[in-house]
Amino acid sequence: MATKIRLKRIGAKKAPFYRLVVADSRSPRDGRFLEEIGYYNPLAQPVEIKVDEEKALRWLNTGAQPSETVRVLFKKAGVWQKYVASREAR
Repeated sequence: MATKIRLKRIGAKKAPFYRLVVADSRSPRDGRFLEEIGYYNPLAQPVEIKVDEEKALRWLNTGAQPSETVRVLFKKAGVWQKYVASREAR
């Protein structure tokens, strides 16, 4: 099963709020998911990004592919650097 780490949109019209979820790549954007690993609020000042690093690193190490947007959020949260460092240590 190909897994993706991507955003699931919730929130009202013109007031987006996103959850970072791990889902099967074939499921729809706001459909079924395997696990929720954080959230992203683009309207807050400053922007809120909360990621459960332990869960995110576990999914990345098992082969889940992040979307481009999630990769950028991981870089801002510092998760991506830890993932790259763990891959280089192997």
